[in-house]
Amino acid sequence: MSIAIRSLLCLSLLMPAIQGIASDAPAAPTATRFGLPDFTVLVQRYGPAVVNISTKQSALYGPQDFSEDGELSEDSPLYDFFRRFFGEEGPLPEDGDNGRSLGSGFILSPDGYVLTNAHVIEAADEIIVRTSDRREFVAELVGADERSDVALLKVDGTDLPAVDIGSAADLQVGEWVLAIGSPFGFEHSATAGIVSAKGRSLPAEDYIPFIQTDVAINPGNSGGPLFNLDGQVVGVNSQIYSRTGGFMGLSFAIPIDVAMDVMAQLKDKGRVSRSWLGILIQDVTRELAETFGLRHPRGALVAQVLPGSPAAVAGLRAGDIVLAFNGKEVATSSNLPPMVGAARVGTEAMLMVLRDGETIELAVMLTELPEEEAFTVAPVQAEPAAADRLGLVVEDLSAEARERLGLRERGVIVDSVESGPAQRGGLRAGDIIISFDGEAVPNSSRFRQLLDAVEPGDAVAVLVQRGDGRMFYPIRVPAE
Repeated sequence: MSIAIRSLLCLSLLMPAIQGIASDAPAAPTATRFGLPDFTVLVQRYGPAVVNISTKQSALYGPQDFSEDGELSEDSPLYDFFRRFFGEEGPLPEDGDNGRSLGSGFILSPDGYVLTNAHVIEAADEIIVRTSDRREFVAELVGADERSDVALLKVDGTDLPAVDIGSAADLQVGEWVLAIGSPFGFEHSATAGIVSAKGRSLPAEDYIPFIQTDVAINPGNSGGPLFNLDGQVVGVNSQIYSRTGGFMGLSFAIPIDVAMDVMAQLKDKGRVSRSWLGILIQDVTRELAETFGLRHPRGALVAQVLPGSPAAVAGLRAGDIVLAFNGKEVATSSNLPPMVGAARVGTEAMLMVLRDGETIELAVMLTELPEEEAFTVAPVQAEPAAADRLGLVVEDLSAEARERLGLRERGVIVDSVESGPAQRGGLRAGDIIISFDGEAVPNSSRFRQLLDAVEPGDAVAVLVQRGDGRMFYPIRVPAE
């Protein structure tokens, strides 16, 4: 008997056993769950609702960008861009030509409302919306909100193709998503990837819980839609993290729920109202968690309460840790601003706060976020003194100095920081110490008393004002 026949006979004898094992095992996953998705139907159906946006802007280029012979100067920030994407002999604007910014957007309704990023149409003299069938419209700017980077446009059209709006709340990390846009002006380019994370906080973007994806997003994709597999828009592509200016695997989209709330306000009144608490917050690190009696880091630590703010009226204090807002857990400090911003102005919010080791609830009446808050603190010089066991040299602040610094509380200024626990904790010369281990520091004498009362080896939280902000720093008092 040949080897091939014996193999077949053995396999036939083993099949009942194999089938028995298989019958007891869970069903195999379907191809729709773990297989690669096919986006062709989605692109064909919703691609026509994605538009290219170009703008005409005056003063995009200045004389400083060009050399005496009219060539683009290597010192110009535009030099690397043109060399990278257009070569050494790339196109340059003719004399008097306005700059054109390329971005993306998508049609919300058949009557011509279009959503895009605010930075796409910033400082535009004229906004041109181009559809996939090569029609062009001059768009009217209904309104733009820089804080959320959302802008609403209106074009004069009827029966235009529109997208289907979904919800970012239902997105799962690992879920497939698709972006359509105009990277570098290449219109209606489709790129796909997965959701990498949700609720990301970016610098200077406190009020947006971004969706992070690995979808290839490049300049020109800004303002374009992010689709889920059901063809619903779940985000507005807004930013990338890059060291080169191009895609590096980190893309960020504004959740569509946030964008649609902004859109509704822009459409209704041309501006956006947001709630605020009026506090400066920071993360609770492992060291700070220990000083505040937490078993593990969580919540948003209040470093400063602004005078006259909703938080001040409600009785919130520096050193409080906000653990929940309206029943929703605040895991990190970055979770709190989007929660507050999403709450309606004029409503009452409930805060769960950890204070002095006990959990309390505070009711806060939310008011509208002011347009701009400015805080300036000037450095103060002091006479030197002897360093303490933390390595600090501190001096009293005069009434004139406190007035100049805008300080309501008293405090001491750090004249110098020597090598030691304070330096390792992050303190610097010029810092103003407001409180030490939860106690106010009215003068240098009281500071020394508080320091002497700390047991060797214990960690304390020191509230410091630096520049225009405040922050707690954990410092461990050295064992003697």
